[in-house]
Amino acid sequence: MIEQLLEFDTKLFLFLNNLGSPTWDSTWLVITHEVTFVPLYAILMYLLHRKFGTKSLIIFMLLVAVMITFTDQMTNVFKRGFQRPRPCGEADLIDHMRFIAVRCGKYGFFSGHSSNSMAAAVFAGLMLRPYYKNLIFILLFWSAVVAYSRIYVGVHYPLDIVCGLTFGALTGFAFYKLAKYLLKRYIKS
Repeated sequence: MIEQLLEFDTKLFLFLNNLGSPTWDSTWLVITHEVTFVPLYAILMYLLHRKFGTKSLIIFMLLVAVMITFTDQMTNVFKRGFQRPRPCGEADLIDHMRFIAVRCGKYGFFSGHSSNSMAAAVFAGLMLRPYYKNLIFILLFWSAVVAYSRIYVGVHYPLDIVCGLTFGALTGFAFYKLAKYLLKRYIKS
C-alpha cells in the first residue's frame, strides 16, 4: 500500500514537474525564494497593526516568530525522521525531470516552504477575516502557489507538499487560537 502510494506520488511529481518550460523558470525561481514574500508579510503586519493596535502587534510578531520557528523545526524533525530523499536526489529520476532549483538538499518529507506559507496564511487570514473576509482565500491561493513552486523546481514530491500544507494549516489554526486567547487575556478592547 505504501509502495503504491509512493509510486503514484513519483508519477504525479514527474507529470507536474514536466509541465514547466524554460520560459517560466525564472518566475518560479522567484516565487520559491524565501525572501520574495517579505513585502507581503510586511503588509499583513501593517493590516494587523491597523486593526488591532500596537500592543496586539507585538503579540502577533512574537507569535508569528515562534510559529514559523516551530513549523520550520518540526519540518526538520520529520525530514530527519523519515529520511525520504528529494526527487532531485534520486539518480533514477534526474534524467526524467526538470531540476532548476539552486540546490537540492538531502531529505524532503515534508516541505518547509509549504508548511510555513500555509501557517502564515491561515494565521493572518483568520485574524483578519472579520475585516477582510476574502483575504484568507487570497492567502490560501498564495500558499498553494508557493507549495507548487517546490514541485516545479524539482525539490519536493506532491505528498511532501500536501503534508506540509496540512501541518501548516493545523499550526496556523493553533497559533490563531493562541493569539485570540492572549488578546482576550492581556489586551483590553
